[in-house]
Amino acid sequence: QVQLAESGGGLAQAGESLRLTCTASENVFDFNYMGWYRQVPGDRQLVATINVGGVTNYDDSVKGRFTISRDGASNTVYLQMTSLKSEDTAVYYCKARRARTDYWGQGTQVTVSS
Repeated sequence: QVQLAESGGGLAQAGESLRLTCTASENVFDFNYMGWYRQVPGDRQLVATINVGGVTNYDDSVKGRFTISRDGASNTVYLQMTSLKSEDTAVYYCKARRARTDYWGQGTQVTVSS
């Protein structure tokens, strides 16, 4: 069973930065893609993904502010968040997809105060 463990959430002021970490129990290159999503009332939104080839994709709301990256040696995917805004407040989840199966972490809360 794949396990994903997120960390790095917390409280930040608007304009500050946070880095989220997702550590997988398996090699990150074994997944079709990995990514970060955030839960807002009624919806779980894509934030950023990185596929096995290293191609990244971002929601328009975070382009230029957030950066997704990975480290194969530590089986870790990061989300560097800069210029945080109050609307970035959410629970952030790490996701990994392999074949047609999605794996999710338990989530980490990010709260941005203005």
